[in-house]
Order: sequence, then structure tokens, then C-alpha cells
Amino acid sequence: MERNMERNLVFLISTPRAGSTMLMRILNATSSIVSRPEPHLVPALAHLGFWETVDKAPYDQLQAQNAMRDLVRHFPNQDDDYYAACRAYCDALYGKMFDITKPEGDDTVRYFLDKTPANALVLPFLMKVYPNAKYVFLTRHPGAIFASYANSFFDGDYQAAVDFNPILSRYIPAMAKELRTPSVPLLHVSYEQIVSSPEETLKRLTEFLDIPFEPEALEYKRANVAEGLGDPLGVQKHDRPVTSSMDKWVLELAADKRKFEIVAKQLAGVTPEDLDAWGTPKSTLWSSMETADPKQYKARKTEWSRYVLTRKVLIWLRRDIHNRFHGRLVKKIRFVCDVLLRG
Repeated sequence: MERNMERNLVFLISTPRAGSTMLMRILNATSSIVSRPEPHLVPALAHLGFWETVDKAPYDQLQAQNAMRDLVRHFPNQDDDYYAACRAYCDALYGKMFDITKPEGDDTVRYFLDKTPANALVLPFLMKVYPNAKYVFLTRHPGAIFASYANSFFDGDYQAAVDFNPILSRYIPAMAKELRTPSVPLLHVSYEQIVSSPEETLKRLTEFLDIPFEPEALEYKRANVAEGLGDPLGVQKHDRPVTSSMDKWVLELAADKRKFEIVAKQLAGVTPEDLDAWGTPKSTLWSSMETADPKQYKARKTEWSRYVLTRKVLIWLRRDIHNRFHGRLVKKIRFVCDVLLRG
């Protein structure tokens, strides 16, 4: 029996380190929404060959694209038939995720939420597959995003972080295009709104999703989420949204010119229109740094955990092996480190 999941899906679209895990936990704590660790279902499907090519794949992606497009050209409804097939595949898997996550027999649960960050990079494909699903776009100040990214995953090494993934120059234009001219049911919220006005922001979200407003959901640890991909660090420190992390990036970038340059360089190619749509106009992008006193900056202390230790070892292996040795084995080790760091 075919199952249509479109009306039961919420896609939380954001960059890494924008607060998506916190927002997912809040929505998961309502009686109407369930979620699981990032499934990374759609980005892989998007790059099977028909929609877009990829640089590295275990098959000849150009041949795959040509073959698939030639096949689709003979379908009665051409592209629409292809996207319908993709939708059927996703419906089956999202339906299973929904069923195993929501309490058995609980008919009050209306939505399954997917917060995979890479969904932001395949939005044209995702919106072709699910044009009528609900989309929540989450943004945060670009300086805060990259400071959190570099400090959380690369031990404060901004250069290593940008070499691995220049997330600002990749994600902001991809998301801003849709923010400027929405083509799907979409609500835009910011990390700053969530932590400074949590009740008001949650009310906007529940009105958009047409679900009951439950302010107690802001105590997001009241509902469990299965462990997996996502943020295992900051979201565990608090029980509800707090403002303590909102401006941490300001002093750090004001105190270190090199770090600021790495962030600013990523934004140099982002258009003013994209920054306006993001909520951080170019004219005021760095205004909070103008009154910052760099002398007040205190380097962050490492809060040790098994997760942090594992990442430090991976970063060291990736950098040190590359500097000391060369060859096929080294490339393979580096590749393995890259894959593990993505997790």
C-alpha cells in the first residue's frame, strides 16, 4: 500500500552549528512532532545522477546522468515521473522512521522532523520531491556559526575548519535564494530569536505548523531523542534556550585578526541581497564588534569528553600525517579522517 508522507514532514533547514539540534529538541518535546538523528536520506538520493553531478562517486556519474535523463525523457510525464519515484522511495523510509519513533498508537503525533544540514545544499531537488511539506529555515549570525564550527569540531583551528568545509560561502547563498522568494510553505526563524524570545518564537512555529502551543516544550530535555548524528556538545549543557552563547563569537573575532579574516573572506562573495535575506545586512554585519574590547577575550577552555578527545585525535592524524608523509596510504587515512570528522 502506497503511503504519502508529504503532509507529515517538517524539514529544518540550516547550516551546521546554527542551533538546529536545540530547535529540533524543542519541537520534539511537543506532543505533535517526533524526530531522530540526521538521516542524510535526501542528499544522497539527489546525487544519483539525474539531478546534478558530483565530483567523486563510486560510479561514472556523467554516464549515470546521461543514461537516467535519456530514460526519463521517454516516461509519459518525464521529470514528474522521476520525482514521483523519488518521493515513493522517501515516503517508504520516512514512513518507517515515523512509525518506529512515535509512541505506538499515539494519533496526536502529526509530523516527523528531518534536520539534516546537507539538505540545505540540495534544496531545489528536495522541494521538487516534497513541494507541500513544511520548511523551517533557521539562521544565525555568520560569525557565530563559524566560530562555533571551528571551536566545536576543529579545536579552534579556523584555517583547518575552512579548508575542510567553507560552510558560510556554501550554505548562505543556497538558503538565501529560497528565503528571498519562497516556493514552498516556509517559516524563517533565527537562533537569536529562539534564545532571546523563546516563547514567542515557539508560538510562531506552532501557528505555522498548525499544532498546539505547548510552552513546556522549551524544557527540551523532557523528551528523549535517539543518539546519532547531530550536536552532542552544547545542547547537553542546558535544559532550555539561553542567551549565553549568543555573542561569544564577538570578542573572539575582535581579538584575533586572522580568525576574523577567515570568516570575512567566506562572506566576501555573498551578495548583499543574500545577507539581507539571512537577517544580517552587510551594513551592520560587524557592528557588534565595533565596541568590543579584545582585552576581555578569554580563550575557551576545553571541556573534555570522549567525543572531544576523539575529534582531537582525528584532527591531529589528518594534519600531522599529511605534513610528514605522502602516498596512497596517507591519502586513504586522510580520507577516513575526513569522513569521521563529518560525523
